[in-house]
Amino acid sequence: MLRYTLMRLGIFAGCFLVVWGLVYAGAFPRGFGDSNLLWVLLLSLVLSAPISFVVLRKERDRASVQVSQRVDRMKANIEASRSQEDEVVDEAAQPRGEARTSS
Repeated sequence: MLRYTLMRLGIFAGCFLVVWGLVYAGAFPRGFGDSNLLWVLLLSLVLSAPISFVVLRKERDRASVQVSQRVDRMKANIEASRSQEDEVVDEAAQPRGEARTSS
């Protein structure tokens, strides 16, 4: 997941540098007044999103598999914890001296 994030940030940084160079070279229009940095950031974001979507497809799939495995493990741990709590509550609810029967 960290690798995907770093690759995505790298694509954004590359787009930012290219857009910044093109804006100051006059190929793209400049922002109004002091908004030039915001203009370059927004334009870089718009350009880097589809590039990341296409270029990082395999890495995104790997990251999603890792996330889904982590979620499955967490669900299993929660379920195991819940069943242990249920057993403790069931034992506490039984009067003393009665044998516990399993159903």
